[in-house]
Amino acid sequence: MRLLDMPPSGLIQLTRANLLQGIRLSEGRLVVAETIVVAPPLIDGVSNAELAAAFGADILLLNCYDCVDPAILGLPGEPGKGQTCQDLKELVGRPVGVNLEPSDRVPPGRRATPENARRAVEQGADFICLTGNPHTLVTNAGILENLRHIREAVGDRTVLVAGRMHAAGSGLSPGGGLITPEETEAFVDAGADVVLLPAPGTVPGTTVEEVRACVQAAHRKGALAMAAIGTSQEGADEATIRQIALSAKMAGVDLHHLGDAGYHGVAVPENILAYCLAVKGRRHTYRRMALSARR
Repeated sequence: MRLLDMPPSGLIQLTRANLLQGIRLSEGRLVVAETIVVAPPLIDGVSNAELAAAFGADILLLNCYDCVDPAILGLPGEPGKGQTCQDLKELVGRPVGVNLEPSDRVPPGRRATPENARRAVEQGADFICLTGNPHTLVTNAGILENLRHIREAVGDRTVLVAGRMHAAGSGLSPGGGLITPEETEAFVDAGADVVLLPAPGTVPGTTVEEVRACVQAAHRKGALAMAAIGTSQEGADEATIRQIALSAKMAGVDLHHLGDAGYHGVAVPENILAYCLAVKGRRHTYRRMALSARR
């Protein structure tokens, strides 16, 4: 069954295989919204992740989630108690994943280690994204090395996403851009189910053709591709959002990601809605917005 049609009760019980198949069958119409779990909620009384879900996001990605001391500001409960991926999933009825970073510039609980990966899975993470925040100096080589160890640690218990949304302070790859088709294939060979790429028009020089080449490389290997807005353009005007969305569709990606820097901590909610409308139309967007987590 395609994830686009799944009710919330089904979305929180997906196996790795079913999640990947549900994404594949949705034909590029799924939106992933990233939020910073340690940022104060944009609206009092509700977490940023819940807000993103309310505006049509199909999947949620948590940034700065600490696997040793989990906390999601805006959720009920105390840090480490009632504030895990599983707790959020049960509130919103969406698949939830976490970022882990191959960098010693982040706290130990956020590093891309086998131990943190296992903790994330135990705490309900449906997927783990290996990438880098600004100034972490994360490189493709670092992602590749840690990806192999994490795949060995988690086996087939969770989906692994690997790639970069921006340079993270480390500069471009040797082949130009952030990720080349050859690096895309290497990520898949190392265990990535989904390769993360900058959306066309975000990182300077990133064109539809360049992203398309990487998407085709991932698809040839049997993997999926996700285009990301990680350059604070999630806080741009809606016309810009629609242009990026359609460019990513033309590049052939399976998932569309909006970052967490609309204001701070979450994309501008109206931009999440605008992106959803651009890639999946009113029918699927409004259904996702309206379905109760109890269905």
